[in-house]
Amino acid sequence: MRGSAFFTLIFVVLGSSVAAAQDIPGIEICTAEKTMERRTGCLQSNVNFLQQTVGKLRLDHQQRLDAANRQIEALKATVASLQKTVEELQAAQKATPPTTSAPAPAKDAVPATKDGTK
Repeated sequence: MRGSAFFTLIFVVLGSSVAAAQDIPGIEICTAEKTMERRTGCLQSNVNFLQQTVGKLRLDHQQRLDAANRQIEALKATVASLQKTVEELQAAQKATPPTTSAPAPAKDAVPATKDGTK
């Protein structure tokens, strides 16, 4: 009884690993197939896999492009806001009259003598 349970367990484990290996999608080498039907099926499997892969990549790249376009639009809005702020600051600077008073002499300055020495 133990022997048959052991063999059944081995069969289930080995059988499931073989079946799982066949379920992994990917590109297969179809030239090894002997019959035309199996070769055609292999090629069709490759075509289906490639179409699914291209579809996933297209969707991924479209999402990245959309995100980049949203970021570009946000940056354009920020630049426009900054340009407006700069124009307002320049207009405010032009409206304020500049002070033309002479700079005050330094407190520690030593007056010059007639011959130019201190």
